[in-house]
Amino acid sequence: MLEQNIKNSFSDSIGNTPLIKLKIASEISGCNIFGKCEFLNPGGSVKDRPAKQIILDAIEEKKISHGGTIVEGTAGNTGIGLSLVGNSLGMKSIIVMPKTQSNEKKKMLKLCGAKLHLVEAVPYKDPNNYIRYSETLSKKIKNNNGVLWANQFDNLSNKKSHYLSTGPEIWQQLSGRIDAFICSIGTGGTLSGVSSYLKEKNKNIKIGLADPFGSAMYNFFKNGKLKSSGSSITEGIGQGRITKNLEKILIDECFQISDKEALEIVFEMIEKEGLILGGSSGINIIGAIKLGKRIGKNKNIVTILCDYGTKYESKIFNKKFLSDKNLPIPSWL
Repeated sequence: MLEQNIKNSFSDSIGNTPLIKLKIASEISGCNIFGKCEFLNPGGSVKDRPAKQIILDAIEEKKISHGGTIVEGTAGNTGIGLSLVGNSLGMKSIIVMPKTQSNEKKKMLKLCGAKLHLVEAVPYKDPNNYIRYSETLSKKIKNNNGVLWANQFDNLSNKKSHYLSTGPEIWQQLSGRIDAFICSIGTGGTLSGVSSYLKEKNKNIKIGLADPFGSAMYNFFKNGKLKSSGSSITEGIGQGRITKNLEKILIDECFQISDKEALEIVFEMIEKEGLILGGSSGINIIGAIKLGKRIGKNKNIVTILCDYGTKYESKIFNKKFLSDKNLPIPSWL
């Protein structure tokens, strides 16, 4: 019998991340804004949760076993989660990623022992798109212990992971005193899973979408059209289609957020709160501030702090990159 605070494996240490009150965001909005510290998962991001659920469900359905191969197309973090959970269960991973993703994530995947295939960043309709390429690749691999194409975008184990863990944790941490939840959409799993759980608990909880430019989600949920404008340097968020994980989602409020707004808050939080976050967390925090201003003062709002900023050192902490993109540069760089 293990002591309660001793974990049995890598997978057991995924989840139960703390909520932290975000001072700057709370002051600006007049609300209590809490960040769910998903960067404290053992693989370093919110994507550890779906990675674990996808693999465990596939084992249960006898699609893969010890010695099997996991294949996935990812912006990086799900690939890291799948590789590490896979390693702990005796499986190997093959990861397909767009070349445009940060060097730090490419290095991390190699450190995990994953085989990395880098492809051009092309739209989903192109067969060489990283997601579709990973599916094609998975069909060519032979392994008697099973080949799992994780398919995080359309695999409902993704949404399930957040319905079973992230949502209940948030509810318990605030003893049910939550007025709103907001985050961005990549696969849609986090927003969909958490919102399903919270709406079941209290249908009056407001669900918000924080969308970067270049994504079609803001326009879809606002005007019913899959149309995007502009672009964003953020990785792993933004979407141009309705994935299976998004099919039944109910969203009350939508906000479109610029990279400039997101990075300004990321840089300010390093200096004043000691939190080094990635660009997607910045999008989420600005979304929470805007939602707070819309729904009124003193509300309890939760958002997701997706991953650590060190994964984007070559981009958002790179003076030349920021200058070329006409983005704010932190004073200490």
